[in-house]
Amino acid sequence: MPSPAAEPRHASQTAGPLDALVDRALSLLERAERVVLGITGPPGAGKSTLAEMLISRLCADLGEEAVGHLPMDGYHLADAQLDRLGRRDRKGAPDTFDVDGYVATLRRLHDEPDRTVFAPGFERDLEQPIAAALSILPSAHLVVTEGNYLLAPDGGWERVRPLLAEAWYVDVDPAVRRERLTRRHEQFGKSPGAARAWVERVDEPNAELVARTRDAADVVVELDRLGLGFG
Repeated sequence: MPSPAAEPRHASQTAGPLDALVDRALSLLERAERVVLGITGPPGAGKSTLAEMLISRLCADLGEEAVGHLPMDGYHLADAQLDRLGRRDRKGAPDTFDVDGYVATLRRLHDEPDRTVFAPGFERDLEQPIAAALSILPSAHLVVTEGNYLLAPDGGWERVRPLLAEAWYVDVDPAVRRERLTRRHEQFGKSPGAARAWVERVDEPNAELVARTRDAADVVVELDRLGLGFG
């Protein structure tokens, strides 16, 4: 098991440019053991954009195989399971993920650093998880994981935070975030009306849950200040 995570500092520590975030991530490598950096925030805030930009910069500094990526999206329950549970119309809520599988993977990253860890990915076109689509190599001393509920206090998600070296919360103007989400749903097949309805009925209640975890983060990243687009 990993050593205890650092005590969270108050989220009023607002991060600056991307360079400062890269430096902060690199500073985690001073620890002897593998470290997992968590990036969280509400749906549509830009977690994937930040993770991808950060990983690109870290790989440029450390090498392609020195950094791993574990998106939480791969732990979506498949539609067949959501249909069985009667939860397909709430896809994306905390109980529509395999939290046990996600926690087990995080633990393996710490407990089995000398083994390749395979993890599910998520196919956006299909809106379905894909088994063993991702691999995290033993050479990856730093792993970036991202997802909505990394700081959630219950439902099994409370087991995540002790497995993270730090947790960063991505913040963005709510109106901008909702517009980005609507465009994303349209891009993957919903009509404009259906996309707006899904955002209000499903995404926004989830966003409210995530927003309550903001003050538990080590750092709040104001994505608009970094000049990054949506991801």
